[in-house]
Amino acid sequence: MSRLDLRGAMLHLSVVIGAPDPGEQACQHLRTSGLPTMANPTPKPKQTTAIDHGVGSRIAFLRAANGLSQSALASALGVSFQQVQKYETGKNRVGAGRLQAIAERLGVPVSSFFEPEPEASTENGPALLRVAGAVEILRAYNQIADDQMRRDVLSLVKSAARIGQLRSADEAAPQSPTATRNA
Repeated sequence: MSRLDLRGAMLHLSVVIGAPDPGEQACQHLRTSGLPTMANPTPKPKQTTAIDHGVGSRIAFLRAANGLSQSALASALGVSFQQVQKYETGKNRVGAGRLQAIAERLGVPVSSFFEPEPEASTENGPALLRVAGAVEILRAYNQIADDQMRRDVLSLVKSAARIGQLRSADEAAPQSPTATRNA
């Protein structure tokens, strides 16, 4: 006799003798036990948190600093580039094993994804490296082998920064009436 036939026979017998349905007894037990049923589905997976967003933004930063595209990182991890996008935006959580693989590919310890980020107002750290072109300048500077040439490049960049500050100050200063008439 198959299980289905046995269940049908038990149900028929319970109806004939007035005993409660064993299937209903099992469902009642599930409802009271807290186990998931069709009426009581399993809870949704955990939603992402601020920590997930922070880890994702650090992945994006370190990936870009290493000169990797999302596709290249995805290929190295064996996932789609869309999955890497979801990690970087904090839309999807990154599991421990995957985070370890990302850290190895980017050449950083896993702890670097959890370090507090310095304030944007500080003059060092990742906030400065987010400025457009900053990472490229560092990469190029790092490729200069000659120490004197490095000092010369640094001097040139500092001079350009001073000129830029002076121009900004001149543009922000109100024009005097005599300077406007002479122009």
